[in-house]
Amino acid sequence: MSDSEMKRDVNDLVDICHQAQVDNGWWQGVDVFAPFVIPAKLALIHSEVSEALEGDRKDQMDDKLPHRKMVEVELADAVIRIFDLAGAMGMDLGGAMAEKLVFNDSRADHKPANRAKEGGKNY
Repeated sequence: MSDSEMKRDVNDLVDICHQAQVDNGWWQGVDVFAPFVIPAKLALIHSEVSEALEGDRKDQMDDKLPHRKMVEVELADAVIRIFDLAGAMGMDLGGAMAEKLVFNDSRADHKPANRAKEGGKNY
């Protein structure tokens, strides 16, 4: 997949996720740039990731989609919330992701040999 395809595809998902939340009324009367709105949305993203951790820790199935692991569903919730917030803020998340993947590929501290060294990143 090319960088431009990735950018387009991610930004399409951002638009879909944000529009779904707008359609469901979650943004009615809300100014994303008003004080504490962004921190509150980030806290909600964090809560989804914490729920994913708990689901993984306990190896639980999801209670709303019982055919799926909780970790999977909660990570999906986190991505939906991230994409929603990015859409509300008018971000080019697809472009940022494509650029960050290229940058990370060039990072010495991300190479297996450097991670294996004394003091290297274990995770």
